[in-house]
Amino acid sequence: MTQATLTRPHHAPTPVATVAVVAALVGINLANHLLHWDTIWLGPLGAAALLAFARWSGLSWAQLGLGRHQWRPGLRWGGGVIALVGLVYLAGVLLPTTRTAFLDVRYHLAPAGALLSALVMIPVGTVLFEEIAFRSVLWGFLSRHVKIWYVALASSLLFGMWHVLPAMASAGANQAIAMAAIRLGPFANLAVVAGTVLFTTAGGLVAAWLRRRSGSLLASVGMHWATNGLGVLFGLLAWHIVR
Repeated sequence: MTQATLTRPHHAPTPVATVAVVAALVGINLANHLLHWDTIWLGPLGAAALLAFARWSGLSWAQLGLGRHQWRPGLRWGGGVIALVGLVYLAGVLLPTTRTAFLDVRYHLAPAGALLSALVMIPVGTVLFEEIAFRSVLWGFLSRHVKIWYVALASSLLFGMWHVLPAMASAGANQAIAMAAIRLGPFANLAVVAGTVLFTTAGGLVAAWLRRRSGSLLASVGMHWATNGLGVLFGLLAWHIVR
């Protein structure tokens, strides 16, 4: 018996498993935004199910970006990104020309509500599932078939498409986006959706670079939470300033 036989996973990943993950993501996205399932429970359950499927299919914790030796560099990179995003957001809120970008009616909340959203709802209901889905499980399966930069591009494109339905539902929530889109008349909603897909795809590429550079999922988790969670907290500050 060869060494390759000894180390081969019992359930080897196949393209079928990759397709199954993508199909599951499509189903969850539709259930979340069309059936209005609660992401505060859907996120953790979905993440756990994806991880269980990945492990059953033979992916190691290291291939998923969650090996123990990957924690320290992931925390280091993730913490650095959180600090950098915080500085950029602070400058954006303090400058009147960019402050309107933070005036999102969805996050015009009382302080307690903003803290709940930033520290519980977003990390548990959004970041946890999306990072496990796109930069861990899907990443691990794709890396078995194609080169790493194709993995980064494919996962980022799918991440961008993941945001089509939420973009359609919240096209007028942000003042800066609504003011820019209204000039396009009947094409406003299409422009918002296309812009959201392009923006989130670009964000996915940055997250993919962090995942690749650090070797850890925790780095992209830090970036994802910073751009969303800190956005809520600095949005609270922006609304306070305009009042």
